[in-house]
Amino acid sequence: MLVKVRAASLNGSDRENLAGSPFYARIGGLRSPRHPVPGSDVAGVVEAVGSAVTEYAPGDEVFGELLGYRGGLAEYVATPPRLLARKPSELSFVDAAALPQAGCIALRATAGVREGEKVLVNGAGGAGGAMVIGLAKHFGAEVTAVDRADKAEYLRRVGADETIGYEDEDWARRRGAWDRVVDLVGHRSPYRVGRALRPGGRYLMVGGQTRILFAVLLAGPTAGLGSGRRVRVLVVPQSRADLEAVTALVLDGAVAPVIDRVYPLAAATTAFRRIAAGDNRGKVVVEVS
Repeated sequence: MLVKVRAASLNGSDRENLAGSPFYARIGGLRSPRHPVPGSDVAGVVEAVGSAVTEYAPGDEVFGELLGYRGGLAEYVATPPRLLARKPSELSFVDAAALPQAGCIALRATAGVREGEKVLVNGAGGAGGAMVIGLAKHFGAEVTAVDRADKAEYLRRVGADETIGYEDEDWARRRGAWDRVVDLVGHRSPYRVGRALRPGGRYLMVGGQTRILFAVLLAGPTAGLGSGRRVRVLVVPQSRADLEAVTALVLDGAVAPVIDRVYPLAAATTAFRRIAAGDNRGKVVVEVS
């Protein structure tokens, strides 16, 4: 179906695919992006549908991730409907566009969190960190957020109980401190992060350096042997069911998307520069009139 895009939010993965770094981002094109239009999280209005589409009709408001993580930074996008959901009237197009990838990562990253657990979120000040903090707090955890020291006030405002400036302290030196670590910018060995976990704790790598990704995949299963600690890469498939589940939590007031800035489509390059510099506090959204 053809969707008229009203807003698209940017993720760290969008910037990685443009820059080709970390190296695994080059799966989508070794020397340059195979698909030149970036952007995967969109909200908009159905313009037209194919003959096989029965659940949506022109005029329906929808949001979600685009298949293949591409095509969102445009006035229109053609996409299969299976990953899109109906946009609740309570959500603006900007807020709805901010939800898909960040919300689904947060939902998976906090699954099973219990009241009183100590959760650390590394890279918490970026596009998805606020959602992870918010859901962990909703489930009753005590949350420590790690990012640049100048983001401490923002991180406390979105719910963190404690903040660590990565310039000031290496959180992994606190041995046996955390029940769960959600690492959005992984660059430590699986054995180092494993020692920072309590017995039975979990380390979940969401993003980071390619060599660390492979190290966690290969050595993670042995990093916690004998202690019940689990060190692994968090796989988050594109899923309408996950999107609808996290949206229900948003509508119930459990968590909310945090918008850093909204740019017009003509200023999309400026929006990418803000993400690349690490200056954003929450989601950067591109609005398409």
